[in-house]
Amino acid sequence: MTDKPGDRLAATQRRVEQVLLGGERRYTRIEVCEKAGVPLERAMSLWRSLGFATVGDDAVMFTDRDVEALRMTDELMYAGILEPEMATATARMLGQHLSRLAEWQVDLLRGVLAANPEFLADERQIGRLVERLVPDLERMQSFVWRRHLAAYAGRALASSADLESRSQVVGFADMVGFTTRTRHSNEEELISLVDKFETMTAEVVAENHGRIVKMLGDEVLFVADTPAHGAEISLRLLERSQATEELPELRSGLAYGRVLSRFGDVYGSTVNIASRLTSVARPGTVLINKELATALEDTDEYAIRHRRPVSVRGYSRLRHAVLRRSGAEPPRLVDAVQQRAVDLLGLAPDDDGDEGMPSISLRPDDERRSRGRRGRRRR
Repeated sequence: MTDKPGDRLAATQRRVEQVLLGGERRYTRIEVCEKAGVPLERAMSLWRSLGFATVGDDAVMFTDRDVEALRMTDELMYAGILEPEMATATARMLGQHLSRLAEWQVDLLRGVLAANPEFLADERQIGRLVERLVPDLERMQSFVWRRHLAAYAGRALASSADLESRSQVVGFADMVGFTTRTRHSNEEELISLVDKFETMTAEVVAENHGRIVKMLGDEVLFVADTPAHGAEISLRLLERSQATEELPELRSGLAYGRVLSRFGDVYGSTVNIASRLTSVARPGTVLINKELATALEDTDEYAIRHRRPVSVRGYSRLRHAVLRRSGAEPPRLVDAVQQRAVDLLGLAPDDDGDEGMPSISLRPDDERRSRGRRGRRRR
């Protein structure tokens, strides 16, 4: 009797699941809590924080490895290494990051199967493939994790500063016109574009001692410990994008100040200011906040031109400057006229505060044109 395709698929799924989970599903949630000696409420809170849906009392969903992991987590909390609130937050962070990693790895497996369709004819072949592949992926993940752990531990142990709240440079860089390009590109073209952007960004940030906090589609958020490293990252990103025909121009915003770091993400007004500066930056330019301009003004490698305060969401009079390399080609006419007006009217920033400094609202050109079209339609 010939197996039906649906039967073969179900058998393949069961085989892959057994390999990945380390055994068959044997326990309900009540049974796994009893075997681990952990209260049901605490166990389910951790389960949901990992990103998994709540299961019914009678659903046989858990394996011996689930029992082991739950028992180990409880022992860490009992020893005082993990507070209950920290354990939940840690589970949430692990779930969010590892779910993305798992999605990529499944796509990798699908690619292997698409190139080797003979594997699909026998679930045992797929099982053997997964059995060989997963240990290699685990070793690779462990290596990368340990290298990052060593690098961060080295910085942490060498510094007396508060690592959760300290002064850093926060930067954003985004692709100009990405939304328009998505409407005129197919999926393969968009994937190629995003891959090139992410590859370039990873190289530039790593080469200049920064850290990528996260990629946001057409935008990257990064941090650097020193003003010079932050400035170099933004300028090199713009230079690399201009030299890469397949990539559109970038614009970037940088801010220097206190940053709250938590589970790899960053928060605070410094992050908000960097984002707002990016939103009003012209293509091919880097805008920086007053604090970063002050930190870089005695550096010979960079030229800083102060601008009038801008009105952006949350900040009505945000003082900022344009960052360029020393000796770079002169600014465009509109920038030169604005700078000249600032100089003639005596509006250049000084150390006496910003009292009396007028503010203007800057918006990207495409947004002004859009507002103009909406106004004409209303008339």
